[in-house]
Amino acid sequence: MTTAQPCSVGIVGAGNMGGSLLQGLLDAGVDPQRLTAVDQVADILAPLAARGVVTGSDLSLACEDRDVVIIGVKPQSAAGVLGALAPHLKADQLIVSIMAGVTTDHIAQMLGADQPVVRVMPQTLVRLQAGATAVASGRHTTPQQVSMVVDLFSRVGSSVEVSEGLLDAVTGLSGSGPAYVYTIIEALADGGVKAGLPRDTALQLAAQTVAGAGRMVLETGEHPATLRDQVTSPGGTTIAGLSELEAGRVRHALIRAVEAATQRAQELGRVDDSRAKGAS
Repeated sequence: MTTAQPCSVGIVGAGNMGGSLLQGLLDAGVDPQRLTAVDQVADILAPLAARGVVTGSDLSLACEDRDVVIIGVKPQSAAGVLGALAPHLKADQLIVSIMAGVTTDHIAQMLGADQPVVRVMPQTLVRLQAGATAVASGRHTTPQQVSMVVDLFSRVGSSVEVSEGLLDAVTGLSGSGPAYVYTIIEALADGGVKAGLPRDTALQLAAQTVAGAGRMVLETGEHPATLRDQVTSPGGTTIAGLSELEAGRVRHALIRAVEAATQRAQELGRVDDSRAKGAS
């Protein structure tokens, strides 16, 4: 684990995603005085302020003495927020966007400058230092700035660098993925209840099974099919269950879920593109 302190960060929008990131960074040992949270809702800021984070409602506060300014507002608010933020930014101050569908070029256009911009697609799992985050650089960023962002998000899970053109696919897989997994956990627990287990016991067993299986894939480096074969005995219980999954086309449904979410991310990006052209 990295022990040195990361870059200093100001976050505009400390709600669901931004707040999860801040809580995750704090729990990972980041000095709260290196973190700033800006939001218009006092109730959102209160628990962060209680932990020592610099908080306030003025956008300029997110830029003061901060290496990175993270934009965590909804995409439809991007133009107004970025326009108001622009006068307070230094020329080389890095913008990190967690807004889905808003490209780095459009962000730079809304800022009215050749500002270095990086896009990331994280998950609220960063709150538990268990997130999977993809990082994509814009045209004005340096390799050092990208490495700085990768390091920051690696403190709250795993972080990979991808080309910006792949972020819609990332959105469809890992961005939306926790919702798929929650559905799988719920369904497994329902199966346990149907088989006679108490609800809380079934849910605990289902959630831990999913968590453990994911950890096994990550830590062993084995292909999931290989690990599956290791626990599937001829004529046993597991193959009986797998046969039902295949009959129900669960594998196909999950593939289609990722495809559908990716396509929706692309649609949202085209809407943003039209808005940006209309505003220029």
